[in-house]
Amino acid sequence: MRYAQGGGLTPREQRARERIRLQAGERFARGEKTAVVAAVLRVGVRQVEKWRRSWREGGMDALRSAGPMSVERLSPAQWERLVRELAKGPLAHGWDEGRGWTLGRVKTMIGRLFRVGYTVQGVRLLLRRHGWSLQVPAHRALERDDGAVGVWHEEVWPWVKESPRTWAPSSASRTRRVRG
Repeated sequence: MRYAQGGGLTPREQRARERIRLQAGERFARGEKTAVVAAVLRVGVRQVEKWRRSWREGGMDALRSAGPMSVERLSPAQWERLVRELAKGPLAHGWDEGRGWTLGRVKTMIGRLFRVGYTVQGVRLLLRRHGWSLQVPAHRALERDDGAVGVWHEEVWPWVKESPRTWAPSSASRTRRVRG
């Protein structure tokens, strides 16, 4: 999700972004050029142009954060309970352990426990705001033979990696640079 759409920024990230906008406002007041402000603050020129327009229309207050784009629907007590329930694992809530916690499962559990509706994307943003991140389990086949994999990497992969060059032309046509 883009920054302008809320982006799921944590409160700390929102404050940091607001500080950058306010620094830009101070530089606008000193008469610095847009490109210079963008380079110093390490943001895009177009973003600085938007900030400058807002600053012209509303001053420094226009650059202040409007707060979170979405209001969290879980109270702190509900969040703590959710964390405890997640720690029990999916098996305790009727799901198999194999897939672990998915966003869909967490969404369903929030609905069951608190009668609060979230979208899958909303669950992702909720978890991110609280410092949770995506975890991808390492699945290995039971039939995996590490010895055979090692042999393949040593003997077969170097041969496969080097693509044989042929005398025949490729099917891609040549392209020319556009003259303008």
